[in-house]
Amino acid sequence: MAINLSPTQRRVIERIVNAFETGRAEGDYGAISIYGDGPHGIRQITYGRSQTTEYGKLRLLVQRYVDAGGIYSSDLAQYVGDVGSIPLTDDLAFRSLLRRAGREDPVMREVQDAFFEEEYFLPALAWADQHGFESALSALVIYDSFIHSGSILWLIRASFPESPPSHGGNERKWTREYVEARHKWLATHPRAIVRKTIYRTRCFKREIDRGNWSLALLPIRANGVAVTA
Repeated sequence: MAINLSPTQRRVIERIVNAFETGRAEGDYGAISIYGDGPHGIRQITYGRSQTTEYGKLRLLVQRYVDAGGIYSSDLAQYVGDVGSIPLTDDLAFRSLLRRAGREDPVMREVQDAFFEEEYFLPALAWADQHGFESALSALVIYDSFIHSGSILWLIRASFPESPPSHGGNERKWTREYVEARHKWLATHPRAIVRKTIYRTRCFKREIDRGNWSLALLPIRANGVAVTA
C-alpha cells in the first residue's frame, strides 16, 4: 500500500519541520541563518520556510522567484548565477533582499510553498512509497531527513539491521531503529552545529514512545514549539 496522508496529517508534518527549521510552526519565509556546514565546512546561507542552503538548492529557489516576477525579482536576478558559485554569506544586500522578499512579498511565499513541496516533500513521499511505508509518523521522519540531510543517508541505514517494509521488514521497527541510529549519528557528529539538532530525533522518539503513528495526538512538541494542525 502507498502512503496516503490526509490534509491534516500533511499540514502537521509540514508545521513540525517548519518548527525544527525556523522555530515557528507556520514557518518564517524570510528566515536567514549562516552556518559552517557547507562543502568542506565552509559558511553558507540557509534560507526560507524550511531552510534550503546556499550550496544546495537556494539558486533554484531564487531563480523560481525571479521567474515569478515578484517585487524583488529584478533586484535578485543579478545574483542567480552567483548563488552556490561565489560565496554570498557576507553580501548584506543579497541577504536583505532575501529577507524582505520572504517577509513582504506574497509571491515569495507562494514560490517557497511550491518549491519545498516539489523539491523535498514529494521526493520524500516517493521514497516512502517505494519502500512500503504507510504511517504518517514514518512519513514525517522520512521527510525531515530529506529536508535536513537531502535524503535517507545510506551510512545511517547501514548501521541497523531491520529491512524496510518493501523487503519484508516491520515498518514500526524500522522507523524506531532508524530514528535511534540517526539520533546517535547526529549526537556524535564532528560538527557542533549538527550535534545541536538532536531535538529533531528526540521529538520523533517521544512520538514513537506514545504510539502516535497517525500524528493524531496533538500538540506535538517540536523544537520548543507546541505544534497543532
